[in-house]
Amino acid sequence: MGIEEFNRCVDEYSDGVYRFILKNIRDEEKARDVVQDSFEKMWKKIETITPGKAKSYLFSTAYHTMIDFIRKEKAKVDLSCAGEEMYSSTNQYSDLNEVLHEAISKLPAIQRSVILLRDYEGYSYDEIAGITGLGESQVKVYIYRGRMFLKKYIGRMEVLI
Repeated sequence: MGIEEFNRCVDEYSDGVYRFILKNIRDEEKARDVVQDSFEKMWKKIETITPGKAKSYLFSTAYHTMIDFIRKEKAKVDLSCAGEEMYSSTNQYSDLNEVLHEAISKLPAIQRSVILLRDYEGYSYDEIAGITGLGESQVKVYIYRGRMFLKKYIGRMEVLI
């Protein structure tokens, strides 16, 4: 990978990586730091990256940088001790987007990450497994569990509309 491809990678993928990180850590400044660290790591390995694998390498690096950041911040969410009222909503909302973001924020970090990679960024199960370092079957399990939680949290569409 050369300098031109690196610059093209910055132009094409910086917004997508930033959105992915921002949706996970919900802090604009910290998300910018994680993205910048990811591009710095990519720059340091520019000679070893295969040109066709730049996007995958970038998202993998960003994902692992974000995980390191989350571990440092000790921002782990444990829903096992949460009561029913913590993950169900009975409020009437007119903004479905707000409800969805609230529901996604209540997911454990790994489920939130794989769902965002799959549903927001459009990665395949295999690509998500490569980015996260999980097995493909484990990625499917996390996505399934996350979607079931979201379904239960959001509830019936009649409540939302």
